Amino acid sequence: MSKLTHVDESGKANMVDVSDKEVTRRVALASGCISVSKEVINAILNNQVQKGDVLSTARIAGIMGAKKTSELIPLCHNLFLTDVKIDFDIDETDNKIFCQCSVTLDGKTGAEMEALQGVSISLLTIYDMCKAIDKTMVISEIRLEEKTGGKSGHYKRG
Repeated sequence: MSKLTHVDESGKANMVDVSDKEVTRRVALASGCISVSKEVINAILNNQVQKGDVLSTARIAGIMGAKKTSELIPLCHNLFLTDVKIDFDIDETDNKIFCQCSVTLDGKTGAEMEALQGVSISLLTIYDMCKAIDKTMVISEIRLEEKTGGKSGHYKRG
């Protein structure tokens, strides 16, 4: 079993010291989805949501969220992100909107939390902008898909 890195010898939470780690290129990809009504899908596709362009706003929110991860997750390091991309795919058959966030940086610690945060904030923004149409929306399946760089190397969901 691997040792928990955010817990000291006495069991107290602490920030991991990354001083001695090497700087490497780190890339993480996360995904998630929101299930919505057909009415929400149509409103988004026809740009008829009262609050404005849903996907453009959600994309910007996701980028901002990824950049602010260390302000919201207590033990995350403040990272200089070199790229954040948010993409959406609308499934009109199952009334779902899929979101992917990729994060790139050159640093001593990962990009996974930033990618997960980007997806989460993007999907929450869709919910916020469309809740007047449908309060039954469900955000789900937020997960890390792939990451490269760092001591633990390459991970890809199977």
